[in-house]
Amino acid sequence: MDKKRLALIIGFIIICILLGYAIYRVFFRTSTNTTPPIDNGITGTGGTFPLGSDRETPPITSTTTGQLPSGTTSQGVSGSGTGSQGFQNPLATTPGSNPLINALVTSPIASAAPGSNNSARFYNQNDGKFYAVDSTGQVRALSNTVFYNVSDVAWSPRTNESIIEYPDGSNIYYNFDTNTQVTLPKHWESFSFSNEGSKISAKSIGLSPDNRWLVTSDPMGNNITLVEPLGNNADKVIVDWSPNRQVVALSTTGEPLGQNQQLLLIGEYQENFKSIEVAGRGLQTQWSPQGSKLLHSVYNSRNDYKPELWIVDATPDTAGNNRKPLGINTWASKCTMADERTVYCGVPETLESGAGFAPEIANFTPDRIYKIDTTTGIRTELELEDSTAHVVDTMFVSSDGSTLFFTDKNQNGIFSIPLK
Repeated sequence: MDKKRLALIIGFIIICILLGYAIYRVFFRTSTNTTPPIDNGITGTGGTFPLGSDRETPPITSTTTGQLPSGTTSQGVSGSGTGSQGFQNPLATTPGSNPLINALVTSPIASAAPGSNNSARFYNQNDGKFYAVDSTGQVRALSNTVFYNVSDVAWSPRTNESIIEYPDGSNIYYNFDTNTQVTLPKHWESFSFSNEGSKISAKSIGLSPDNRWLVTSDPMGNNITLVEPLGNNADKVIVDWSPNRQVVALSTTGEPLGQNQQLLLIGEYQENFKSIEVAGRGLQTQWSPQGSKLLHSVYNSRNDYKPELWIVDATPDTAGNNRKPLGINTWASKCTMADERTVYCGVPETLESGAGFAPEIANFTPDRIYKIDTTTGIRTELELEDSTAHVVDTMFVSSDGSTLFFTDKNQNGIFSIPLK
C-alpha cells in the first residue's frame, strides 16, 4: 500500500472520530446544573416569632425603641425605600404596578381582628402572646403576659379589651392597657362586644334547657341581663352585636319557609323587630360597618347547593328590604364589608356541587379576591402581582380603608394588600 493511500485512510479515521465526538457533545452529553436551590426564607419558624422572612429578619427581641423590622412580601419581592432599622422596605410598589400581597407575619396565629391605628391584632400560637401589626409590617406586643393554649378571642371594636376562651371552657376578660384580668363564668360561650365596648353578649348554657339564655353584661361579667331564653335552640343563634348596637344576636328559629329561613333580629330589650327572609340554609353573616346592611351566604337547590352571597337591609326599620344576590359563590366568612356599599371577598376558583353542605371541600381550592359594589352589582377582581395561591380564611379592612388584611387556611401568618 503506497504512502498516499495510507495517509487518506488515517485521515478518514480521524475525521470520523472527531465527528462522533462532536455528535456526542451536542446531542447526548447531560449538562450539570451548578445553580444552588432557591431559598425563599419563609419556612421553618421553629419556636420564634419571625417577621416575614426568617432569612432576612430576626425574631422578636426586646429593644429600647419597641420597633421591629418590617415583614416581607410573600414572594420575597422588595421595592424601594428602607425601614426604620435600615431594612429594605418590601411594601413599596412602583407607581402604576399591581399591588403585592405582603406576608406581614409568618408565625402560626389565631383570632386576627382589626386593631387601632390601621393595625391587625392577633394571638401568636408560638409564644402565647398577643400582638398588633400594621400595614408596614411593624409588630408590637400588646402585653408581656403569656396565655397558653387559647382557643378563641372576642375583641372589643374600640378598646384594647378582649374575652379569651380556652378549650376546657374557661373564660377570662383581659384589658391590655391596664393588664386587668377577670374570670368569667365557665358556662358562657360565643362572646360579642357592643360597638363602643361597654357591654358584651354571650350564650349562658346551663345544664338544663330551662337554664340556657342569651345574656348581656359589662365586659367584666357584672350587671347581667337575661335577654332571651335559648332552650334547645342555642345552636340556631348567632351572637353578633350589630355596629349600631340595636341587634344583639340573630336567630334562625323563625317560621319555616320551605328551603328558605326566617331570620329573627334579637334586640337587647326584647323589641319586636321585623324579620329577614334568607334564601337557603347554611347561613353565615357579616355586618356592614354601620350596621345598616347584612351580608350573608346560604345554599339551596337553585344554586346547586353551592354557597351564594346576598345583601339585605338590616336595621330594625328596614329589615328585609332590598334583598338581592350578588352573583358570587363563596362564604360570608371569606368576606368583609369595607363600607355600607363595598365588599371584598375571597372567591374559590371552582366549587363542586354540594359545597355548601361541606365547606371543607374548598380548603385547598385557590381563591381569587374580588371587590364587589353591592349597589350596582359590579364585580372587579383585584389584579395582584403576587401569583402565590391563597385560600382565604378570614378577611377585614383597616380603619382608614387603606389596607385589606386576610388570613390563609393553609399558610401561617397575616397577609395584606394595599388598597390605596
